[in-house]
Amino acid sequence: MLTALDLGLIYGLMALGVYLTFRVLDIADLTVDSSFTTGAAVAAVMITAGRDPLLATLCGFLAGAIAGTVTGLLHVAAGIHPLLAGILTQIGLYSINLRILGKANVPLLRGVDTVLTPLRDAGLVGTWASIGAFAVLLALVTTCFNWFLSTQIGLGMRATGDNEGMARAQGVATGTMKIGGLALSNGLVAASGALIAQYQGYADISMGIGLIVAGLASVIIGTALIGSRGVWVTSLFVVLGSIIYRAIIQLALSVDVLDVNDMKLISAIIVFLALMLPRLSFFARVRERRRARTLPPEPDITHSAEERDNDKVVL
Repeated sequence: MLTALDLGLIYGLMALGVYLTFRVLDIADLTVDSSFTTGAAVAAVMITAGRDPLLATLCGFLAGAIAGTVTGLLHVAAGIHPLLAGILTQIGLYSINLRILGKANVPLLRGVDTVLTPLRDAGLVGTWASIGAFAVLLALVTTCFNWFLSTQIGLGMRATGDNEGMARAQGVATGTMKIGGLALSNGLVAASGALIAQYQGYADISMGIGLIVAGLASVIIGTALIGSRGVWVTSLFVVLGSIIYRAIIQLALSVDVLDVNDMKLISAIIVFLALMLPRLSFFARVRERRRARTLPPEPDITHSAEERDNDKVVL
Protein backbone atom coordinates (compact mmCIF):
# COMPACT_ATOMS: atom_id res chain seq x y z
CA MET A 1 0.00 0.00 0.00
CA LEU A 2 2.92 2.38 0.67
CA THR A 3 4.13 1.73 -2.88
CA ALA A 4 0.64 2.60 -4.11
CA LEU A 5 0.85 5.91 -2.23
CA ASP A 6 4.23 6.59 -3.83
CA LEU A 7 2.83 5.92 -7.29
CA GLY A 8 -0.31 7.92 -6.55
CA LEU A 9 1.79 10.99 -5.70
CA ILE A 10 3.98 10.64 -8.79
CA TYR A 11 0.95 10.09 -11.01
CA GLY A 12 -0.48 13.22 -9.38
CA LEU A 13 1.66 15.23 -11.82
CA MET A 14 -0.08 13.44 -14.67
CA ALA A 15 -3.47 14.10 -13.04
CA LEU A 16 -2.70 17.83 -12.90
CA GLY A 17 -1.88 17.79 -16.61
CA VAL A 18 -5.13 16.00 -17.46
CA TYR A 19 -7.04 18.42 -15.21
CA LEU A 20 -5.59 21.36 -17.13
CA THR A 21 -6.89 20.14 -20.48
CA PHE A 22 -10.01 18.27 -19.41
CA ARG A 23 -11.42 20.76 -16.89
CA VAL A 24 -9.69 24.10 -17.48
CA LEU A 25 -9.46 24.11 -21.29
CA ASP A 26 -12.40 21.72 -21.81
CA ILE A 27 -10.38 19.58 -24.24
CA ALA A 28 -10.18 15.77 -24.20
CA ASP A 29 -6.51 15.34 -25.08
CA LEU A 30 -5.44 11.80 -25.98
CA THR A 31 -1.80 12.81 -26.49
CA VAL A 32 -1.30 11.80 -22.85
CA ASP A 33 -0.95 8.10 -23.67
CA SER A 34 2.19 8.72 -25.73
CA SER A 35 3.65 11.89 -24.16
CA PHE A 36 3.93 9.97 -20.87
CA THR A 37 6.12 7.42 -22.63
CA THR A 38 8.05 10.22 -24.36
CA GLY A 39 9.08 11.70 -21.02
CA ALA A 40 10.09 8.28 -19.72
CA ALA A 41 12.04 7.46 -22.91
CA VAL A 42 13.96 10.75 -23.00
CA ALA A 43 14.86 10.51 -19.31
CA ALA A 44 15.90 6.84 -19.55
CA VAL A 45 18.12 7.33 -22.60
CA MET A 46 19.82 10.41 -21.14
CA ILE A 47 20.40 8.74 -17.77
CA THR A 48 21.90 5.60 -19.34
CA ALA A 49 24.13 7.91 -21.40
CA GLY A 50 25.55 9.35 -18.16
CA ARG A 51 23.61 12.63 -18.05
CA ASP A 52 22.45 14.24 -14.84
CA PRO A 53 19.12 12.68 -13.72
CA LEU A 54 17.58 16.07 -12.88
CA LEU A 55 18.53 17.39 -16.32
CA ALA A 56 17.13 14.21 -17.89
CA THR A 57 13.82 14.69 -16.06
CA LEU A 58 13.66 18.32 -17.17
CA CYS A 59 14.34 17.29 -20.77
CA GLY A 60 11.53 14.75 -20.46
CA PHE A 61 9.23 17.60 -19.42
CA LEU A 62 10.34 19.67 -22.42
CA ALA A 63 9.84 16.73 -24.81
CA GLY A 64 6.28 16.32 -23.54
CA ALA A 65 5.69 20.05 -23.92
CA ILE A 66 6.80 19.83 -27.56
CA ALA A 67 4.37 16.95 -28.12
CA GLY A 68 1.55 19.02 -26.62
CA THR A 69 2.53 21.97 -28.81
CA VAL A 70 2.21 19.77 -31.90
CA THR A 71 -1.29 18.76 -30.82
CA GLY A 72 -2.16 22.41 -30.23
CA LEU A 73 -0.89 23.45 -33.66
CA LEU A 74 -2.82 20.66 -35.35
CA HIS A 75 -5.96 21.90 -33.64
CA VAL A 76 -5.47 25.69 -33.85
CA ALA A 77 -3.45 26.17 -37.03
CA ALA A 78 -4.77 23.24 -39.08
CA GLY A 79 -8.32 23.40 -37.77
CA ILE A 80 -8.41 19.72 -36.76
CA HIS A 81 -10.80 18.67 -33.99
CA PRO A 82 -8.83 18.47 -30.70
CA LEU A 83 -9.79 14.83 -30.14
CA LEU A 84 -8.51 13.83 -33.59
CA ALA A 85 -5.44 16.05 -33.21
CA GLY A 86 -4.54 14.22 -30.01
CA ILE A 87 -5.00 10.85 -31.69
CA LEU A 88 -2.74 11.86 -34.59
CA THR A 89 0.01 13.04 -32.25
CA GLN A 90 -0.38 9.94 -30.11
CA ILE A 91 0.04 7.63 -33.12
CA GLY A 92 3.04 9.55 -34.45
CA LEU A 93 4.72 9.59 -31.04
CA TYR A 94 4.68 5.82 -30.83
CA SER A 95 7.23 5.58 -33.63
CA ILE A 96 9.19 8.54 -32.26
CA ASN A 97 9.33 6.91 -28.83
CA LEU A 98 10.69 3.72 -30.41
CA ARG A 99 13.33 5.83 -32.15
CA ILE A 100 14.30 7.46 -28.85
CA LEU A 101 14.48 4.21 -26.91
CA GLY A 102 16.16 2.25 -29.69
CA LYS A 103 14.38 -0.87 -28.41
CA ALA A 104 11.18 -1.75 -26.60
CA ASN A 105 12.64 -1.55 -23.09
CA VAL A 106 15.51 0.38 -21.47
CA PRO A 107 16.50 -0.78 -17.93
CA LEU A 108 17.69 1.69 -15.28
CA LEU A 109 18.81 -0.63 -12.50
CA ARG A 110 22.43 -1.72 -12.88
CA GLY A 111 24.98 0.98 -12.02
CA VAL A 112 22.72 3.82 -13.12
CA ASP A 113 22.13 6.86 -10.94
CA THR A 114 18.65 8.35 -10.91
CA VAL A 115 16.96 11.05 -8.85
CA LEU A 116 15.81 8.24 -6.55
CA THR A 117 19.24 6.69 -6.05
CA PRO A 118 19.81 8.31 -2.59
CA LEU A 119 16.45 6.99 -1.37
CA ARG A 120 17.01 3.58 -2.98
CA ASP A 121 20.50 3.19 -1.53
CA ALA A 122 19.15 4.02 1.94
CA GLY A 123 16.32 1.52 1.51
CA LEU A 124 13.70 4.23 1.87
CA VAL A 125 11.80 3.69 -1.39
CA GLY A 126 8.30 2.46 -0.59
CA THR A 127 8.42 3.86 2.95
CA TRP A 128 6.94 6.91 4.66
CA ALA A 129 10.20 8.76 3.90
CA SER A 130 9.73 8.44 0.14
CA ILE A 131 6.05 9.32 0.50
CA GLY A 132 7.04 12.50 2.34
CA ALA A 133 9.62 13.38 -0.33
CA PHE A 134 7.14 12.90 -3.18
CA ALA A 135 4.48 14.82 -1.24
CA VAL A 136 6.82 17.82 -0.86
CA LEU A 137 7.70 17.69 -4.56
CA LEU A 138 4.05 17.50 -5.56
CA ALA A 139 3.14 20.32 -3.17
CA LEU A 140 5.75 22.58 -4.80
CA VAL A 141 4.56 21.71 -8.31
CA THR A 142 0.90 22.16 -7.34
CA THR A 143 1.65 25.55 -5.79
CA CYS A 144 3.45 26.72 -8.94
CA PHE A 145 0.63 25.28 -11.07
CA ASN A 146 -2.04 27.17 -9.14
CA TRP A 147 0.02 30.35 -9.11
CA PHE A 148 0.33 30.11 -12.90
CA LEU A 149 -3.43 29.74 -13.29
CA SER A 150 -3.81 32.93 -11.22
CA THR A 151 -1.61 34.96 -13.58
CA GLN A 152 -2.90 36.85 -16.60
CA ILE A 153 -1.98 33.99 -18.94
CA GLY A 154 -3.57 31.44 -16.63
CA LEU A 155 -6.75 33.48 -16.36
CA GLY A 156 -6.78 33.67 -20.16
CA MET A 157 -6.63 29.86 -20.33
CA ARG A 158 -9.46 29.54 -17.82
CA ALA A 159 -11.55 32.06 -19.74
CA THR A 160 -10.89 30.18 -22.98
CA GLY A 161 -12.16 26.96 -21.44
CA ASP A 162 -15.20 28.59 -19.85
CA ASN A 163 -16.40 30.58 -22.86
CA GLU A 164 -14.10 30.75 -25.87
CA GLY A 165 -16.29 33.21 -27.80
CA MET A 166 -16.52 35.64 -24.90
CA ALA A 167 -12.79 35.33 -24.18
CA ARG A 168 -11.98 36.11 -27.82
CA ALA A 169 -14.30 39.13 -27.69
CA GLN A 170 -12.36 40.38 -24.67
CA GLY A 171 -9.08 40.26 -26.62
CA VAL A 172 -7.77 36.90 -25.37
CA ALA A 173 -5.68 35.01 -27.93
CA THR A 174 -7.61 31.79 -27.45
CA GLY A 175 -5.52 29.84 -29.96
CA THR A 176 -2.31 30.70 -28.13
CA MET A 177 -3.96 29.81 -24.81
CA LYS A 178 -4.90 26.37 -26.14
CA ILE A 179 -1.43 25.68 -27.49
CA GLY A 180 0.21 26.83 -24.26
CA GLY A 181 -2.21 24.82 -22.13
CA LEU A 182 -1.68 21.65 -24.14
CA ALA A 183 2.10 22.14 -23.96
CA LEU A 184 2.06 22.60 -20.17
CA SER A 185 -0.33 19.70 -19.70
CA ASN A 186 1.75 17.22 -21.67
CA GLY A 187 4.93 18.55 -20.06
CA LEU A 188 3.55 17.61 -16.63
CA VAL A 189 2.46 14.22 -17.98
CA ALA A 190 5.92 13.60 -19.45
CA ALA A 191 7.62 14.65 -16.18
CA SER A 192 5.44 12.11 -14.40
CA GLY A 193 6.54 9.49 -16.93
CA ALA A 194 10.21 10.35 -16.37
CA LEU A 195 9.82 9.90 -12.61
CA ILE A 196 7.83 6.68 -12.99
CA ALA A 197 10.58 5.23 -15.21
CA GLN A 198 13.18 6.03 -12.56
CA TYR A 199 10.96 4.66 -9.80
CA GLN A 200 10.19 1.38 -11.57
CA GLY A 201 13.70 1.01 -12.96
CA TYR A 202 12.86 0.87 -16.67
CA ALA A 203 11.21 2.71 -19.55
CA ASP A 204 8.94 0.66 -21.78
CA ILE A 205 7.29 1.55 -25.07
CA SER A 206 3.87 0.41 -23.81
CA MET A 207 3.95 2.01 -20.34
CA GLY A 208 1.61 4.85 -21.34
CA ILE A 209 -1.10 2.82 -23.07
CA GLY A 210 -4.48 3.52 -21.48
CA LEU A 211 -3.06 6.16 -19.15
CA ILE A 212 -5.74 8.67 -20.12
CA VAL A 213 -8.22 6.45 -18.26
CA ALA A 214 -6.18 6.76 -15.06
CA GLY A 215 -5.90 10.51 -15.55
CA LEU A 216 -9.62 10.97 -16.10
CA ALA A 217 -10.39 8.72 -13.13
CA SER A 218 -8.19 10.86 -10.88
CA VAL A 219 -9.83 14.08 -12.07
CA ILE A 220 -13.36 12.69 -11.84
CA ILE A 221 -12.83 11.18 -8.38
CA GLY A 222 -11.29 14.40 -7.09
CA THR A 223 -13.97 16.69 -8.50
CA ALA A 224 -16.74 14.32 -7.34
CA LEU A 225 -15.47 14.63 -3.79
CA ILE A 226 -15.28 18.42 -3.74
CA GLY A 227 -17.67 19.56 -6.48
CA SER A 228 -17.17 22.93 -8.17
CA ARG A 229 -14.61 25.01 -6.26
CA GLY A 230 -11.64 27.25 -7.03
CA VAL A 231 -8.56 25.93 -8.80
CA TRP A 232 -6.53 25.75 -5.58
CA VAL A 233 -8.97 23.43 -3.84
CA THR A 234 -9.84 21.48 -7.00
CA SER A 235 -6.22 20.79 -7.96
CA LEU A 236 -5.55 19.54 -4.43
CA PHE A 237 -8.45 17.11 -4.66
CA VAL A 238 -7.38 16.02 -8.15
CA VAL A 239 -4.06 14.93 -6.63
CA LEU A 240 -6.01 13.23 -3.85
CA GLY A 241 -8.07 11.49 -6.54
CA SER A 242 -4.87 10.12 -8.05
CA ILE A 243 -3.85 8.67 -4.69
CA ILE A 244 -7.31 7.18 -4.14
CA TYR A 245 -7.28 5.66 -7.62
CA ARG A 246 -3.93 3.94 -7.04
CA ALA A 247 -5.04 2.73 -3.62
CA ILE A 248 -8.21 1.22 -5.12
CA ILE A 249 -6.14 -0.49 -7.83
CA GLN A 250 -3.81 -1.94 -5.19
CA LEU A 251 -6.72 -3.17 -3.06
CA ALA A 252 -8.44 -4.71 -6.07
CA LEU A 253 -5.29 -6.55 -7.15
CA SER A 254 -4.87 -7.94 -3.64
CA VAL A 255 -8.09 -9.93 -4.11
CA ASP A 256 -7.33 -13.54 -5.02
CA VAL A 257 -9.82 -13.61 -7.88
CA LEU A 258 -8.11 -10.73 -9.73
CA ASP A 259 -4.58 -10.37 -11.09
CA VAL A 260 -2.47 -7.89 -13.06
CA ASN A 261 -4.15 -8.89 -16.33
CA ASP A 262 -7.42 -7.47 -15.01
CA MET A 263 -5.96 -3.99 -14.36
CA LYS A 264 -7.56 -2.35 -17.41
CA LEU A 265 -10.96 -3.79 -16.51
CA ILE A 266 -10.56 -2.53 -12.95
CA SER A 267 -9.64 0.92 -14.27
CA ALA A 268 -12.76 1.03 -16.47
CA ILE A 269 -14.96 0.02 -13.53
CA ILE A 270 -13.39 2.70 -11.32
CA VAL A 271 -14.04 5.38 -13.94
CA PHE A 272 -17.65 4.21 -14.27
CA LEU A 273 -18.18 4.36 -10.51
CA ALA A 274 -16.51 7.78 -10.35
CA LEU A 275 -18.88 9.07 -13.03
CA MET A 276 -21.85 7.71 -11.10
CA LEU A 277 -20.62 9.09 -7.77
CA PRO A 278 -21.81 12.70 -8.28
CA ARG A 279 -25.29 11.41 -9.15
CA LEU A 280 -25.81 9.83 -5.75
CA SER A 281 -28.47 11.58 -3.69
CA PHE A 282 -26.04 12.50 -0.92
CA PHE A 283 -23.63 14.33 -3.23
CA ALA A 284 -26.54 15.88 -5.13
CA ARG A 285 -27.91 17.34 -1.88
CA VAL A 286 -24.46 18.64 -0.95
CA ARG A 287 -24.14 20.40 -4.31
CA GLU A 288 -27.62 21.91 -3.99
CA ARG A 289 -26.89 23.28 -0.52
CA ARG A 290 -23.56 24.67 -1.70
CA ARG A 291 -25.20 26.27 -4.74
CA ALA A 292 -27.88 27.82 -2.52
CA ARG A 293 -25.20 29.38 -0.31
CA THR A 294 -23.27 30.84 -3.25
CA LEU A 295 -26.24 32.29 -5.19
CA PRO A 296 -27.10 35.92 -4.29
CA PRO A 297 -30.45 36.46 -2.55
CA GLU A 298 -33.32 37.48 -4.78
CA PRO A 299 -34.33 41.14 -4.41
CA ASP A 300 -37.51 41.77 -2.46
CA ILE A 301 -39.88 43.53 -4.85
CA THR A 302 -42.90 43.50 -2.54
CA HIS A 303 -43.99 46.74 -0.91
CA SER A 304 -46.17 47.37 2.05
CA ALA A 305 -49.46 49.24 1.73
CA GLU A 306 -47.93 52.29 3.39
CA GLU A 307 -45.03 52.33 0.89
CA ARG A 308 -47.49 52.09 -2.03
CA ASP A 309 -49.51 55.03 -0.62
CA ASN A 310 -46.31 57.07 -0.29
CA ASP A 311 -45.43 56.27 -3.90
CA LYS A 312 -48.86 57.52 -4.99
CA VAL A 313 -48.38 60.76 -3.04
CA VAL A 314 -45.03 61.35 -4.70
CA LEU A 315 -46.53 60.75 -8.14
